[in-house]
Amino acid sequence: MSGSSINSLNINSVNSSNQNTTQPTNIIYTGVAGTGKTYRLLQLAKEYTHQLSATDSHELLAQLLHDLSWREVVCLVFLDLKAQQQDLVKVPEIVAHEFFITKAAQNERDKNLSNTAWSVLQTHSPASSQTVMYKNRSAQPYFDKDNSGAWYLLKASIPLLDSLAQQLAEFRQAQQDHQPIINQRYSMVSFHQAYGYEEFVEGIRPVMSANQKSGQGSQMHYDIQDGAFLRLCQRAAKDPEHRYAMLIDEINRANVSRVFGELLSLIEPDKRAGQAHAMQVNLAYSGRAFSVPSNVDIYATMNTQDHSLAPLDMALRRRFRFIDCPPQPELLPIIQTSDNVSISSDGSDKSDMNETTETIDLAKVLSGLNHRISQTLGQDAQLGHAFLLSVTSLEQLQSVLSEQIIPQLAQAAGGQVALLQYLFNDEQQPTATQFIHDDQAAGQQQSDIAQAHHDVSHSSLFASHNAFSGSTLHMGSYRINPDLITKTGEFIHATVYQHLY
Repeated sequence: MSGSSINSLNINSVNSSNQNTTQPTNIIYTGVAGTGKTYRLLQLAKEYTHQLSATDSHELLAQLLHDLSWREVVCLVFLDLKAQQQDLVKVPEIVAHEFFITKAAQNERDKNLSNTAWSVLQTHSPASSQTVMYKNRSAQPYFDKDNSGAWYLLKASIPLLDSLAQQLAEFRQAQQDHQPIINQRYSMVSFHQAYGYEEFVEGIRPVMSANQKSGQGSQMHYDIQDGAFLRLCQRAAKDPEHRYAMLIDEINRANVSRVFGELLSLIEPDKRAGQAHAMQVNLAYSGRAFSVPSNVDIYATMNTQDHSLAPLDMALRRRFRFIDCPPQPELLPIIQTSDNVSISSDGSDKSDMNETTETIDLAKVLSGLNHRISQTLGQDAQLGHAFLLSVTSLEQLQSVLSEQIIPQLAQAAGGQVALLQYLFNDEQQPTATQFIHDDQAAGQQQSDIAQAHHDVSHSSLFASHNAFSGSTLHMGSYRINPDLITKTGEFIHATVYQHLY
């Protein structure tokens, strides 16, 4: 999409990455399919992305550790040493690691660093540990100690460790290549019928871990793990100078009250952390006190055509601004077709003599279709401009019409042939140029011909062939013109498509 067309989307752009507004943004983009709603989310993602400079190794390291907690830094130390084939680590090695030293400098700490390391390791050890005696353990264990006093990282598929491993890999690669690190301050998810609170906020999930002391292999246990929104909020809370964004595609495809849970009240702009009516709640699984940071924006899309799903919760409607995304036919191109036709002196056509160029204005095609759709099926049945946005040739237009547009409108119209013929302006057109044929009328005509010739066997064979060839192309009594499907006959001429204007 061109720069001018991007500007026409009127995306609510965020402030620069180094500024923080006082009021969060909650927006849902609504419209029919193909109007660029998901595209808006992708453009917004760029607004919440910035490059971290790579002037030297020390600055890269400072950027890597800036937003991390002590627990995350210690995990990063273990991951870094593990990459160097060192699984067992003692506390002095942790304190001497460049990650630990740099984090201490950032926090202006130069004393009792060993105590800090010990506290992190013991707090995040498993309750079943035979070597660590500690009362105030966290719910999620990360480290354990063997009989020699060396610590090791528990082998578990935990989102935090996966994320840290990715950050570490990018950091080391950036060090090697002297390339900037891309900081993505957003999270993007797609809602669906089975999506719930456990994926979005927090939930109990199985975790595979290895018993390194006994060598008995993998064991499964259940832990409370943070969901996509909670992880984003935790990052935002540690980085108040930047804005973060939660991007949700198809928000109405899930039960939004169940997905947000107690956070449904917290996302209101005036109830965010630091606002006039700030609220916090205890999370359902962990019981932790939590409030949504003010520097988290929420953007979502909603397809208004999806009538099979439950209506959007009214409570959510009060917490979001709704921005309509109508079809934009002005973004569509004009395509050209070539007809090899000439006129002889006696007025008859002669093919392959001269080439004439004709045009098809896709903006007029879409506008004409949507005008008739709105009159009969309503605004929510309209076609989005994305259906035709990538069309650059007659062949592509033919395929889009026969494989996408006609089947969608046939479903919306319940397969009613008269209605479909009205939508495609077929009523006053010759049969050869009609987009939609009446399957029942064609069948009756074929039956009359067969009866007139008293050829029962021929009639049975023809009916069998017709049923097979049309089985995937018709719903109710309609049938797509075979010439459109095969791209032959009158459908090679631009004039056929111009009657859709």
